[in-house]
Amino acid sequence: QDASTSDGSGLDDDDEGDNDGLDSVEGSGDSDSERSRVFEESDSSEDEVAPRNTIGDVPLEWYKDEPHIGYDIEGKKITKKERQDKLDSFLANVDDSKNWRKIYDDYNDEDVELTKEEAKMISRLLNGKAPHAEFDPYAPYVDWFKWDDAIHPLSNAPEPKRRFIPSKWEAKKVVKYVRAIRKGLIKFDKPKEEPRFYMLWGDDSGAADKTNHLSYIPAPKPKLPGHEESYNPSLEYIPTQEEINSYQLMYEEDRPKFIPKRFTSMRSIPAYENAVKDSFERCLDLYLCPRVRKKRINIDPESLKPKLPSRKDLKPYPSTCYIEYIGHKGPVVSISTEVSGEWIASGSTDGTVRIWEVESGRCRKVWQFDEAVQLCSLESDA
Repeated sequence: QDASTSDGSGLDDDDEGDNDGLDSVEGSGDSDSERSRVFEESDSSEDEVAPRNTIGDVPLEWYKDEPHIGYDIEGKKITKKERQDKLDSFLANVDDSKNWRKIYDDYNDEDVELTKEEAKMISRLLNGKAPHAEFDPYAPYVDWFKWDDAIHPLSNAPEPKRRFIPSKWEAKKVVKYVRAIRKGLIKFDKPKEEPRFYMLWGDDSGAADKTNHLSYIPAPKPKLPGHEESYNPSLEYIPTQEEINSYQLMYEEDRPKFIPKRFTSMRSIPAYENAVKDSFERCLDLYLCPRVRKKRINIDPESLKPKLPSRKDLKPYPSTCYIEYIGHKGPVVSISTEVSGEWIASGSTDGTVRIWEVESGRCRKVWQFDEAVQLCSLESDA
């Protein structure tokens, strides 16, 4: 009984203090139970209403062209409601202050009004907070394993002997694998299996493999300008007026695209007439012309060399030195033979010109010059 309602049987002060302490403990327990009950109620599904539409997880696009969106529990069709246009929805927002809480449910074809708790939960989720305001993300950590007053560890059993000796079963497996490797039962490098079926035409199979995926083929680079496109080309590249007139009689495909001209300086060079046309044709070639990768033919370079005849077929030819003309101290740069073939003149870089007798190799006469001889000529006095 309560102390205020009892007749003459009051409690002592000490007893009242003890009771107050008990009440405080009980109050804290009630608050914890209430908090847990709030979380349990929020996670429970008792308040959830069963869906009116019983079509299951069927996409609603299947009923897009139908006058109904599904069937209820009794098997009757759920007809579609008329949707409001933008003007009606705007007027509804103006007239009803709680209209912003309404959400259209496509599955059941009805408007659902959110409660205040659900609206608060959505706003907390949008702000990156916990859905429940009672949840404290920074609650003090509860250490369930405290070692301050502990004397013994959780497990103080000694380590077993099997952890310090090698396993005999693993040793048996290793011996088994070693014997299988030696017998050839286990092979690390498996031989490539040849396909049972093959194409009759090897080139076609290679072409088919390449067409399975798109391969990048770079575009051909434009032709670089040559000597004829110089602003001051050589005279051999400049056509005459007759050649220019003959170009007009040729077909457009065979006609040269550029006629070389000569200018005294670079500042006098005019603008290129066909600059836009050449750029446009280049773009057309890159856009319209198909690119094909051609196979290169592997040819041995030695097979392209001409076959030389044997030396035996070239005989008779001089094979030994017949005569030597000794006398010059430098290399000979010029020789001249007389018409009769009896005498020969030679000029060297040592500045001498010598007359030799062809048959005997005897030096008949010597002329000394201050500079090296570049050219000599021998003529008879006929």
